[in-house]
Amino acid sequence: MNTYKKFIPCIYLKNKAAVAGFQDHTVISEDPAELARFYGEHNADEILVFDLSTDDASHEEALDIIKEICSRAQIPVIGAGNVRRMEDIKKLLYAGCMKAALNYSKKSNIEITKEVSLKFGREKILACIAEAHEIQECAALLEEFVDEVILINEKTIKQAMEVSKLPVIVTLPEVSLDKIIELLSCQIIAGITGPAINANVKELNDIKDLCSGNGVPVKTFEPKIKWNELTKNSDGLVPVVVQDYKTLQVLMVAYMDEEAYLHTLKSGRMTYYSRSRQQQWIKGETSGHFQYVKEMTADCDNDTILAKVSQVGAACHTGSYSCFFNEIMKKEYQETNPLMVFESVLGIIKDRKVHPKEGSYTNYLFDKGIDKILKKLGEEATEIVIAAKNPNANEIKYEIADFLYHMMVLMVEKGVTWEEITEELDKR
Repeated sequence: MNTYKKFIPCIYLKNKAAVAGFQDHTVISEDPAELARFYGEHNADEILVFDLSTDDASHEEALDIIKEICSRAQIPVIGAGNVRRMEDIKKLLYAGCMKAALNYSKKSNIEITKEVSLKFGREKILACIAEAHEIQECAALLEEFVDEVILINEKTIKQAMEVSKLPVIVTLPEVSLDKIIELLSCQIIAGITGPAINANVKELNDIKDLCSGNGVPVKTFEPKIKWNELTKNSDGLVPVVVQDYKTLQVLMVAYMDEEAYLHTLKSGRMTYYSRSRQQQWIKGETSGHFQYVKEMTADCDNDTILAKVSQVGAACHTGSYSCFFNEIMKKEYQETNPLMVFESVLGIIKDRKVHPKEGSYTNYLFDKGIDKILKKLGEEATEIVIAAKNPNANEIKYEIADFLYHMMVLMVEKGVTWEEITEELDKR
């Protein structure tokens, strides 16, 4: 079980929109991914997404929306609803969900529990359960193959707490803060989801503060280094170097005062002190180009902060992704960062597809189509196998490079990015 209790808003997807609930299909947002971003921005711990589609075509549309939700939420997403077979769990996880939930009101979902758990890992599987007796009836299966239980019927919370040996996430309607604190004080309760959280997302920081004050462990961003432990410059400020958390590209340099420092930690959005305007400013408040903090580290002298962020849009006011683009000098050197090399080669291949070049082998492959690309990819894979039998290690190096090039041609043809590949590898 997590060391902290979770607050998990729900998104109910119906006809590409977010609706009020399972039975109430009143549209509350035409842009579910933007709603997810809003929830993440207000420090929800996870998001639970229910796909309420009833046919395959709508299900595929919902999966595309869930993928966008996972991309924009900045927090873990649990996918649920319209699961009928193992393939549906796979699609939810491949869309970017941290976990997927089985609906235990369907016998078929119970039957595939072991299969999906062994395939994707117990830690990725949850069970949505309506009645406490279902927990008792499936106790052995749940304990061995499921990570957490989502109880969707608040009327059976007491019974569920008595019989469950797994952490339980409870669904609540509008309730008092006292009731929330009372429930979260119970060891078996892992978190709260449902209307009680949806309606109070803007107050989540205050609710968490209240819970923490009552001895309930919640996820906050309490700094290990207090503001008074940092060394300030002559203006009483601390410089902040900002990096893209994925590529480590330096995006900008700014300054923080104590208010900006504490607001960054509490809100999760990078906040600075403007020396020219002499006031606090939240990066992106005007442009929408927010920076969501992933990590903050002080240097050896505690006089500079390194912040790794997820950057929305461009960091620079000029529209450039990074503020650092005015070249002073540059020596010729060979890029050895693997991801940078892969991105560069993929970029060239993308450009060839958009701007064909006469005599280009890449354009020859695109012109011949997917079957030719797949044929070459298969041939190169075979060459790797053959080269691996050769004692000379250089040969396999050359063949793997050929394979990767043809694989990147396929990636461009199918619209797959390195970011999607690396994210999938990281999840495994």
